[in-house]
This record gives sequence, C-alpha cells and structure tokens, in this order.
Amino acid sequence: MSPVKVFGSAPFTNVARVLLCLEEVGADYEIVDVDFGDREHKGPDHLARNPFGQVPAFQDGDLMLFESRAICRYILRKHRATDEANLLREGDPSESAVVDAWLDVEALRYEPSVHAVFVQRRVVPALGGKPDERVIAESIARLRETLAVYEARLEATRGYLAGGEVSLADLSHFPYTRYFMEMPYAVPVFGAYPRVTAWWERLLTRPSVRKVAAMMSGGEG
Repeated sequence: MSPVKVFGSAPFTNVARVLLCLEEVGADYEIVDVDFGDREHKGPDHLARNPFGQVPAFQDGDLMLFESRAICRYILRKHRATDEANLLREGDPSESAVVDAWLDVEALRYEPSVHAVFVQRRVVPALGGKPDERVIAESIARLRETLAVYEARLEATRGYLAGGEVSLADLSHFPYTRYFMEMPYAVPVFGAYPRVTAWWERLLTRPSVRKVAAMMSGGEG
C-alpha cells in the first residue's frame, strides 16, 4: 500500500499536527513540500487539494482532505486497531464527546491567543515589521484566562484534558505551544500553572512528540 501524502512542511503548525497523528499510529507517509516562496500554495494544483490555498493537504489514495483536525480524526479512525491510546475515545460516546469539546476549546480559545503572539513575535519581524505589544499583551491575558481553566480541569482529571489518559485534545495543543515555549513569555505564563506545566512536560515525553519537534526544527527526529 502506498504511503499517504502530506502536502506542506513540518515547521508549519497545522502540518505538524497531522504528522503527530501519523507518528502516533505508526503510519507510513510522505511529505510533499509546498513552496510558499514561489506561491505554490496559490497555484491550481494545490488549490485542487486545499481550496483555501493553505497547508496541509492530505491524500490517501483517491481521498483528498484539508483542515488538520479533520485529517487527524480520519487518521485515528482508520488506524483504530493500532491506536493503543484510543486518542478519540470512540468506544464510548460520552468520552468521545468530551474529547471533541476540548478539541473545540483548543481550536477556538487556546490557539487564537497563542497564534496571535506567534504572529507578532515571529511573522511580523520576518516581514520587516515591528511587533504590536498591545496585541501581545491582550493575547497573553486571554491565554492566562484559558490556562486558569485548564489548571482546574487538570486537577479534576488528574492528568489530561479529556480524562486520565492522553487524547487528541491534548496532542492538538503541541505545535503552537512548542513555538510559544521558545518565547520570553513562556516561563511566567506557564509557570503560574503547575498542573498545566506538568501536563506539557508529560506530552514532551511521547516519542511522537519528540520526533515531530525535531522535524519542526529541521531535523529528522
């Protein structure tokens, strides 16, 4: 069977999320680079894969998908027999619903705050601009509010957001958090929430996370 194809590159956060799920289930995959410098992501070939001209796009035979969280759900469902952690909890509708709820929290509350800081600290300077400190401060304040909820949740569940074992809801936080942890705000922000810090450190022990982290840095894991 041919390996699935992931269109994009590992340093892109949404691509990294997909690679993490593929590593979790031990699937064979091929990364097909999309050249943003040449605007390949806006060319007809890539727009046929992802109509929004973004990465990742994902191909499994005749199936083409975009949107990283949807791709991850597909990967985990397809490889359910080898997904020892049962990252979607689909054997129990109530547990699966909890995973979905915390995935929504990650997508709608956590990521927007971290993404805004990432853009100001990494993207704006790369384009020759000056970071907007007001945007950073407001985003950090929203992030603190979210992490306070996480802190209480992790105390109640004793380990992970959707229960006592890791799920996709936890792993989906990895790509942007990995970049945030390189920024000067990481220690004061995360340091205020010991259970959140311990949760992050547990995620970093996973082989899939270590490998994708190295790939995001330009290594081979």
